[in-house]
Amino acid sequence: MDIHVKPLEILHVTAYFSKLFMALLPILRFPDPRLHIKATPVETMDASVRQLIHDMTETMYDAPGIGLAATQVNVHRQIIVIDISEEHNDPMVFINAMIIERSGEREGEEGCLSVPGVHEKVIRAERVKVRALDENGQPFELEAEGLLAVCLQHELDHLDGKVFVEYLSQLKQSRIKARLAKQARAATGQT
Repeated sequence: MDIHVKPLEILHVTAYFSKLFMALLPILRFPDPRLHIKATPVETMDASVRQLIHDMTETMYDAPGIGLAATQVNVHRQIIVIDISEEHNDPMVFINAMIIERSGEREGEEGCLSVPGVHEKVIRAERVKVRALDENGQPFELEAEGLLAVCLQHELDHLDGKVFVEYLSQLKQSRIKARLAKQARAATGQT
């Protein structure tokens, strides 16, 4: 039996299955230097950007987390996904986002998927106004407060090459680096 499959048919089947099965992306861990690379703006909304958004969303839910910046998955484009809903079924996408207004101040405990197991207090603006593009490339503005405002600031820091622990003292940063190095060695069986 001789089966002939045209390359175009293979391409269509591959595209179909890639939409069905999103990929979990590896999350960079602090102090990985790639976390300090500044993200560049998204110039064109195409299938690769949409796929990245889907993969980032799945990765965020699987981690589990409430926000993820493309920098954290070693893609240095200005893309953020956030979902602070109780049911984890209301993802928000922010492309080329920028804070255009800040007000108030709050201190709150933050954690980060790139700094697993670490929670520290950080001072952030209580309210922010953000301008961004959505997953369809449409511009929008959003006023956020509370957890959403904190999450936006945290993820935008990632796109600017900054990790939340860098708001802490050098001593705390050193302790966190040592703890994460110890966890990494334990995970690989090294002492």
